[in-house]
Amino acid sequence: MDTLSTGTVAERAVPQVRRRHPWRVVSSLTGALLLAGVSAVVGCRAADSDGITPVPQALAFLPWLLVPGGAGLVLAALGRWRTGMVWGLAVLAVTGWYTQPYGDATTRPKGSILAEFSVLTSNTEFGWATDDLIAAVAREKPDIVFVEECSFRCADALAARVAASDYPYRDVVREDGSAGSAILSRFPLERTEPIPSEMAMPGAVATIGGRDVRLQLAHPMPPLPGADTPWRQELGRIREFAKSAKGGPVVLAGDFNATQDHALFRSVLDEGALHDSARLAGQAGAWSWPADRTTPLRAQIDHVLVSDDFKATSARFLTLRGTDHRALLVKLGLYGG
Repeated sequence: MDTLSTGTVAERAVPQVRRRHPWRVVSSLTGALLLAGVSAVVGCRAADSDGITPVPQALAFLPWLLVPGGAGLVLAALGRWRTGMVWGLAVLAVTGWYTQPYGDATTRPKGSILAEFSVLTSNTEFGWATDDLIAAVAREKPDIVFVEECSFRCADALAARVAASDYPYRDVVREDGSAGSAILSRFPLERTEPIPSEMAMPGAVATIGGRDVRLQLAHPMPPLPGADTPWRQELGRIREFAKSAKGGPVVLAGDFNATQDHALFRSVLDEGALHDSARLAGQAGAWSWPADRTTPLRAQIDHVLVSDDFKATSARFLTLRGTDHRALLVKLGLYGG
């Protein structure tokens, strides 16, 4: 009798294992995969690293990682996975933090204002947007124009259709396809050594308001998947230029193929004590690429960077037909004394 009673009690004491419903397991695993992918990219951002493919490409669209991050959180909640829910909240919080604009929102130039002028930068995509660029130059009348991907057709059109009386000073690198570039200026220019690159990055010194202003066009290679070494090297050279030019008036403009979420781009700002004029003018959230297709995935990779000698009073992105980039027009004030 005692033996039977003991056995019955033991059987009753065996815990019942509750198995999770298969769809909850699937929901949790799917959520974990999404959160792991987002965490890898955001982790590189937090570590001040551009990582390896596909991280540099994903960093260009970092704010959009809130979508898969949010989906991962929802899936974790549906799967009743508490650890995943905490993970998802942390991922969203960190990602949201990094969507804030990087860098100072104002500059503090010393002295009195010496000159006011405007700068236009445009990637014409193999010169296909040349007609619209010339029309924009005639309409907006910028004082300095930076042109990336200025093919032979682009260079010839600028020479024939943009009056030399309007832009008497020019530095045009005649190369076909994406390799050509140009700087047009109303101010006297003195050419300087270009930054070594596959696509031309010419530079010059302009005399503006009685001061020498260092102008530099930026157009590093894009971070192609699995072949981003040239991008790293050329952005590194741009960073070294910014560092060497620190201390004087600098305007560094063009298609950087990088956003504020790329560590290399931030290093260009930090090493040269430069500021993104779109950020200064309240346009940090505006996009410049891609402009030739309908997609919510867009990023600001075209920039006009300036030193502390300037104030940016406005920044506008202009749509040009024939190119996947929007042009950027910035009005600047140069100070000194």
